[in-house]
Amino acid sequence: MKRPHLVGISGALLSTIISVSSHAALIGVLPDGSGNFQAYYDNQLDITWTANANINGTNFWNNQVAWAAGLGINGVTGWRLASMDVNGDGTIVNCSTDQAACKDNEYGHLFNYGAGTVFGSGITTSSPGPFSNVQPNDYWSGTEDALFPSEVAWYFHFMFGSRSTVYKGLNHFAWAVHSGNVSAVPVPAAVWLFGSGLLGLLGLARRKR
Repeated sequence: MKRPHLVGISGALLSTIISVSSHAALIGVLPDGSGNFQAYYDNQLDITWTANANINGTNFWNNQVAWAAGLGINGVTGWRLASMDVNGDGTIVNCSTDQAACKDNEYGHLFNYGAGTVFGSGITTSSPGPFSNVQPNDYWSGTEDALFPSEVAWYFHFMFGSRSTVYKGLNHFAWAVHSGNVSAVPVPAAVWLFGSGLLGLLGLARRKR
């Protein structure tokens, strides 16, 4: 009589795992030990954003690039500035016209869509979601201008969602990003711990039978 009950719970768990991992989400990673997270994994773009959108204040482009490259959080290194031209074709996508194409612009996608697919549901200064210190100003990207790469780079404005190029010697904010999921656990740890416990119960029940 217990077997269908256990199987039913296991099926529900599997459904939960699939749901968590297949739907668009910002998943907290790198816990700080006090119940908060130091970064959030965007499973739409397969990148991880630092939870604090203003760790380093304003600085020149070269200095912000060097800061991101040298950043370490909980032993995780390999951070960078967000890209506005992931595929490197020189085109900075207007995110208001195409959600799929917008994935080429990491800042633009975060601002317009967040980790979802609905235009206007993104991360802004007035609607920061799980992030802190999202500044209503210009953020350096890691994308240089195709015509004058040694002097000019792209920036993104988190109040208006505008984007443009500007001289690298100006002071702008920076937001560190990491390619992929910096956590070894691809879905929230609690789900997996719950699942492992249920699987253990299943195994125990089978051995007793």
